[in-house]
Amino acid sequence: MRAALAAASSVLADVSETPRLDAELLMAHALGVSRETLLLQRLDSPTPHSFGPLLARRLAHEPIAYITGGRAFWTIELAVGPGVLVPRADSETLIEAAVDHFGTAGPKTILDLGTGPGTLLLAALDQWPAATGLGVDASPEALDYAERNRLALGLAARATLRRGDWGEGVTEVFDLIFSNPPYIGTQEHLPAEVRDHEPGAALFAGSDGFDDYRRIAPQLPGLLAPGGAAILEIGATQASAVTALLEAQGFAVALRHDLGGRPRALIATRSSELVTRRS
Repeated sequence: MRAALAAASSVLADVSETPRLDAELLMAHALGVSRETLLLQRLDSPTPHSFGPLLARRLAHEPIAYITGGRAFWTIELAVGPGVLVPRADSETLIEAAVDHFGTAGPKTILDLGTGPGTLLLAALDQWPAATGLGVDASPEALDYAERNRLALGLAARATLRRGDWGEGVTEVFDLIFSNPPYIGTQEHLPAEVRDHEPGAALFAGSDGFDDYRRIAPQLPGLLAPGGAAILEIGATQASAVTALLEAQGFAVALRHDLGGRPRALIATRSSELVTRRS
């Protein structure tokens, strides 16, 4: 098996930035064990016959998460598959920003606009056991995965899911609002594993990538409770433009970078003037 992992890592270098990790995840999946178990206990086991077909799928640029059927995010494991955006480690920046804002006490209520497979909502509910939340998505495929995940994680009593168009029709207010909307321009280049496999509706937002921010920003004042925070994921070049959209709605905005040093999240909080006007 060690030789098979080395050979797989070598050929995967042409299609992946993490070839050794991909090879280990595929091998663990073929064995039906965790990657940790593979590395600690199974490296001298025979290579299973199912490893070759799994490797072929990855060499055809299919996302590793689609092949294995899951992706770790923050403190949880999420089921994912075709038709749903794959959770990415960069999005954990939004959870980190929320933890810094709310501390251990946490928010009481959480809204996740564009929840996908429940990524940010379920991670936040796992972080704060006293919180409840609502996840909204326009995609029935994404909500199907979110439903599976909330049940598998034991969060059905605290997480509600709703099909919808961003904040349209949502009448409640929330202490914490997450959104990781589509933010890629339709002419931007994407890796084949993203462009050819993940749903375009979860990726593209008009020619400049800002279409959904333009819709979400005006909805936030009516959805965010005083003292709360709305945290939005952004592309690396979008901080100034999205900040301007949020400031136009009366928010104070702070920028958060991901572990790679790229602008990744904007934290919008009510200015004192806005709180006074709405109280």
